[in-house]
Amino acid sequence: MAEVAVLGYGTVGSGVVEVIENNRDAISKRCEGLHVKYILDLREFPGDPYEDRVIHEFDPIVNDPEIKIVCETMGGATFAYKYTKACLEAGKSVCTSNKELVEKYGAELSRTAKENNCSYLFEASVGGGIPVIRTINEALTAENIESICGILNGTTNYILHRMETAGLDFDAALKEAQELGYAEKDPTADIEGHDPCRKIAILASLVCGKKVDYEQILMEGIKDLSITDIKYAKAADKSIKLIAKCEFKNGGCYSIVSPRMIDNSNPLAMVKDVFNAVLIHSDMLDDSMYYGRGAGKLATASAVVGDAVECANNIGKTINCGWSEEKAVLSDINELEQSYFVRVKNESIDAFKAAVKTKDRVIEGVAGGETGFFTESMAEGEFKKTIAALNGVVGYIRM
Repeated sequence: MAEVAVLGYGTVGSGVVEVIENNRDAISKRCEGLHVKYILDLREFPGDPYEDRVIHEFDPIVNDPEIKIVCETMGGATFAYKYTKACLEAGKSVCTSNKELVEKYGAELSRTAKENNCSYLFEASVGGGIPVIRTINEALTAENIESICGILNGTTNYILHRMETAGLDFDAALKEAQELGYAEKDPTADIEGHDPCRKIAILASLVCGKKVDYEQILMEGIKDLSITDIKYAKAADKSIKLIAKCEFKNGGCYSIVSPRMIDNSNPLAMVKDVFNAVLIHSDMLDDSMYYGRGAGKLATASAVVGDAVECANNIGKTINCGWSEEKAVLSDINELEQSYFVRVKNESIDAFKAAVKTKDRVIEGVAGGETGFFTESMAEGEFKKTIAALNGVVGYIRM
């Protein structure tokens, strides 16, 4: 039986304890078993079935030789980093759901784990319960991964879903998401794209084998999308999704997070509500998609405990993710070739068509005084420079 400590007894931390306790038999079939010895939190939990395991100091955990596995579910990158590093230096494996910590310090903490014959695993940091990190590190190791496109934020996917299906404008859809507990009181990290940007940085780092800094990734959120944009997408038999994308070509990596108008035949268009999905294109397997609950107490906790089971089966060993601390140099996103959907005022159509190569299909009648055009593929930088020089462009969405 491997003794476990849980750092943080919030939504995910309490879920970790619940999964370990309630699924004890299933877990025992896959490892020697897990037992929660300590739960670290500053608060008291009177009446909680596990209140006798709650402690308020970290030292008993790091100094207890019986603790072999630590589940870090605190969030943030300050105390979580300090405690995680101390545990790894003490030879205790750490499993986490903390995307901010993983994106910022994952490579360093992986090295620390290797130096101390333990593991640092973070399946739950991307896509909640969707096993995409283990898939990249294990199932796809014979593949050259060429691109990853993902819906990696349930909050924004719910907002876009409600705008599409109920005709709500952005503010109304966001308010509904907050009332249902899908969006935080301060939704900035979600609606501006920081959350999916951190997640795609982690996935890109694993594929590159080097650290991808999320602050270097072009990031656009959904707060400027209107119900008119949704209507244009419907008229074109398409859907709008916030897509986190990395594309590996010519020895480099392009990465971007932005709203995209995608064909309804695209499997990502089928991802509704708060669900997440990751579509991976590789040279031999071609397309494969991984779908499920990208957040939530038990979905995320399940992934954390899955990592803990792996650690229990590898006590004294390192499960290597192949992620070095060398910084990856991202390819210039301005060179990425893609097509666009552009809304143009009718009086500016001739000037627009003279400057931009467009496809035959146009969308008319959605909004008064304007027309929607699909462009031919062109470089991001060229497109932006061209659009900036034109009058009458109402807006655009990448395809």
